[in-house]
Amino acid sequence: MDNVNGKQLKDVRYSVLDLSPIIEGSTIPNSFENTLSLARHAEKLGYYRYWMAEHHNMPFIGSSATSVLIGYVAGGTNDIRVGSGGIMLPNHAPLVIAEQFGTLESLYPGRIDLGLGRAPGTDQRTAQALRRNPEIDGHNFPQQLEDLRTYLDPSRSSTPRPVRAIPGQGLNIPVWLLGSSGFSAQLAGQLGLPFAFASHFSPNNTLPALDLYHRSFQPSDVLDEPYAMVCVNVVAAETDEEAEYLGTTLHQQFLNLIRGTEKPLQPPIENLEDQLTLQEHAALEQQLGSSIFGSAKTVKRKLQEFLDDTQADEIMINTQIYDHDKRLRSYEIVSQLFD
Repeated sequence: MDNVNGKQLKDVRYSVLDLSPIIEGSTIPNSFENTLSLARHAEKLGYYRYWMAEHHNMPFIGSSATSVLIGYVAGGTNDIRVGSGGIMLPNHAPLVIAEQFGTLESLYPGRIDLGLGRAPGTDQRTAQALRRNPEIDGHNFPQQLEDLRTYLDPSRSSTPRPVRAIPGQGLNIPVWLLGSSGFSAQLAGQLGLPFAFASHFSPNNTLPALDLYHRSFQPSDVLDEPYAMVCVNVVAAETDEEAEYLGTTLHQQFLNLIRGTEKPLQPPIENLEDQLTLQEHAALEQQLGSSIFGSAKTVKRKLQEFLDDTQADEIMINTQIYDHDKRLRSYEIVSQLFD
């Protein structure tokens, strides 16, 4: 997309995606402490929302019980919106999610977002353990979504439903669709819902999905016009060299996935390129091609280029850095670029 609207970084909202990373040599309770620390930091820095993602059976991600962590973060902050990026709806009964997020919205009114995805957020064996019913998969997502939205707003159904979400029924909880391909982009457009795209691990599909969302969009009682958020990996540091070094933690995370090696988040290393095969290098480029590593000057330039291309209404920042203080510093540097 061309920068026809002339959007600048200062014109868009900026938000946080947190996977509550489990660090090599640390503990899961410490991961949760770091999550709350980052959320409070982000709130002070002006980030608009703080989302956590549902993943399972991954030794470097602690946010599997996403709704529980959302309550923890919302209870430890004051104003920042808190939500899911996302809840993998096929893993759950829609009624349970309506009740969970109805509870969260009742506790923290006006601050809760419900982002929904249709992928399992894990491998197939773990998905089977979660779902128990092999017939439930992403193909059921549109009906599950409609069921969930009707639990929150019973007026969507022409006939009274005997089963109600209490709490949940009648609450205004923003529902987002999340995606890494075109399916959810088109569905979000057709339903007139906000859409968030996972460019942080599916960069090649970013522009086609956003184009499909905008072309499919139909105004609704939720939105008059499309609203798209795009998530991107960013590692910011004092110099380009330091950021590239810190970014090897993210590269190792995906490299371990490619190799089928299960490890917590690893410390950065020198000369990572020397350890890659040509196939691994190509796979990393395919998944992390939109990632931005650098000093404030470099990150500002690349983020503006990213905004020029996507014309996003909001940019969500995912930062996987081994050292928590350096992770906080990265988010601080990025926030100054948007201001």
